[in-house]
Amino acid sequence: MIYIPKVVDELPVMEIFYSVQGEGFHAGKPAVFIRLGGCDVGCHWCDVKESWNENDHPKMSVDKILDQVSKYASKTIIVTGGEPLMYNLELLTRTFKKYNYQLHLETSGVYELTGNWDWITFSPKKFKKPDASIFKEASEIKAIIFSQSDFDFAESFVAYLGDECCKYLQPEWSKSEQMTPFIIDYIKAQPSWNISLQTHKYLNIP
Repeated sequence: MIYIPKVVDELPVMEIFYSVQGEGFHAGKPAVFIRLGGCDVGCHWCDVKESWNENDHPKMSVDKILDQVSKYASKTIIVTGGEPLMYNLELLTRTFKKYNYQLHLETSGVYELTGNWDWITFSPKKFKKPDASIFKEASEIKAIIFSQSDFDFAESFVAYLGDECCKYLQPEWSKSEQMTPFIIDYIKAQPSWNISLQTHKYLNIP
């Protein structure tokens, strides 16, 4: 049985910032990012390893998070990490829904899905198996391509996803120059897939 964390009023928050979504279906959309601390997936190419230890980040109440987020113009919230599903996010999403926020989640899916979301980005990792609760709820799958074997890894999830799930292959940033040509060839041969680029890095958007 999968352990579901209890609902909590406080969450470890690494940062809250207003920016532009750079990846996937909603690339180019302004949004408020809530980056939670804590992750046990352990991707060696992770570009926010400082998020891994949840004890490095102050606990904030859901009300205080809402107060900070309300200062920004966008009503789109992206909860990311770290791995946000380490925590039960029912209270967070329930509170934000009262104020008509559009809630997006970015997750590797390794924990039971909690919360009420408008959009779920499922980014599976080889380092830890995803929980089955994510498959039919995922709005998009965003598979990171670091090596040739990652194409087969991405395809291994397709049969479990919903029919409306958008499918993206994204080059890992340090291998972008090397792997992007392979991704282009792949999606031309398998047109149900799309390419996702980290446009915020190309444009130097924090």
